[in-house]
Amino acid sequence: MKKGTVYFFTGLAGAGKTTIGGLFYQRLQTLKPDAVLIDGDKNRDKANARAPRDYSTEARRQGAKNVLMRCNGMADQGIDAVYCGIGMYADVRAWCRENIENYREIYIKVSMDTLRRRNQKGLYSPGVKQVVGVDLPWDEPNSPDVVIENDNEEDPKAIVDRLIKEFGLEVNS
Repeated sequence: MKKGTVYFFTGLAGAGKTTIGGLFYQRLQTLKPDAVLIDGDKNRDKANARAPRDYSTEARRQGAKNVLMRCNGMADQGIDAVYCGIGMYADVRAWCRENIENYREIYIKVSMDTLRRRNQKGLYSPGVKQVVGVDLPWDEPNSPDVVIENDNEEDPKAIVDRLIKEFGLEVNS
């Protein structure tokens, strides 16, 4: 059986991971209808619906690794998985490179000035605590497969077109 691919869209909150990753997933589904999309925010909310949220460093690290292990399990079964999450730890991304045969890391890079201006979730407002990249550490990806500079409000569909081409995927629009 041919293994699937794990496409990991990573970057800080508000960078465009969900938007770009979601559009990529829609295009990917036209080629691979069984592809799966996992959004970090929605996944965390569902997983912790009844439990108190644990935002400790270790809980965040283990949560990301658990999702990526699930993605790897899907890939082992021939299913492509698109995961959109902050991916704040270099060791988790290194685990992916070592353990997921078909792993593609897409870093959505945005300046802090742009994130503060967009501030879609209110995370970059004065006084807000526990924000990755602000008062919580974040290991910026140093060897992603693709870097998307997303400060200039480029059309997300154009970005996805480039990714489809970059990964050699032939998907009908």
